[in-house]
Amino acid sequence: MTRRTLWMWVGIASLVACAAGVVTFLIIMLFDLGRKGIPVLSWEFLSSFPREGMTEGGILPAIFGTTVLTLLATLLAAPLGVACAIWLEEYAGEGWLTQLTRAAVRNLAGVPSIVYGLFGLALFVEGMRMGASLLASACTLALLTLPSVIATTEEALRQVPRALREGALALGATRWETTYSVVLPAAIPGILTGVILALSRAAGETAPILFTGVAFYTRYLPASPFDEFMALPYHLYILSTQHHDPERVRPLAYGTAIALLLLVFLLNLAAFLLRARYRQKKRL
Repeated sequence: MTRRTLWMWVGIASLVACAAGVVTFLIIMLFDLGRKGIPVLSWEFLSSFPREGMTEGGILPAIFGTTVLTLLATLLAAPLGVACAIWLEEYAGEGWLTQLTRAAVRNLAGVPSIVYGLFGLALFVEGMRMGASLLASACTLALLTLPSVIATTEEALRQVPRALREGALALGATRWETTYSVVLPAAIPGILTGVILALSRAAGETAPILFTGVAFYTRYLPASPFDEFMALPYHLYILSTQHHDPERVRPLAYGTAIALLLLVFLLNLAAFLLRARYRQKKRL
């Protein structure tokens, strides 16, 4: 065995060990959450309001608020992110403005979420007078997820072969017709992957909504985008760290964590099924 082959096998073994370590920790975490949280799950827990100082009842307002918030944030972020990526990749060229925009997107992707929360408080809650509301929180989460949507969409557009663009242009299509009819359909699976990742991140964020609209407790489901709402991440935070009787509500906290994981899984599953259906239609 040569030295080069030896180092290759050492590298492969290191990768396998790292992957096995990650999977092992994931299994341990899920096992612990399942063992302590699954016994709490019931129809009453998922379909009723909290009561008795959140020591009894369920998490229906938090499930509803998280679902609506995530979908609204995605609807706000996805069109803007895709449009920005199309401009950067298909129209802007390689000038200084393009480089500056890409640098800004990369820097925004690394900004802590608590900073987005403070920015959302200043801009949406106070500046645009939305108040502490579902809409203000959704706009803040949309800004948080926008850089990842832009980056993944750009990468998806780069994967489309240049020959497809040149062929469409040679047949007389305009640049916009080429982008809309040729490039975007080919890049949609990658774009949906980016939106799925953004959707998952938005569902689990606490800091951005802390200042912009999430409530400790509400007696009613939000009837409009300008109402306050409950959310699973914040509800879990309250049960785990701020409740007056943490030992009593600890099983409820584990149940809330399981519900949040299941909600994120279902949202991702819906997005993956949509992507798979699109790929199947494209083959036909």
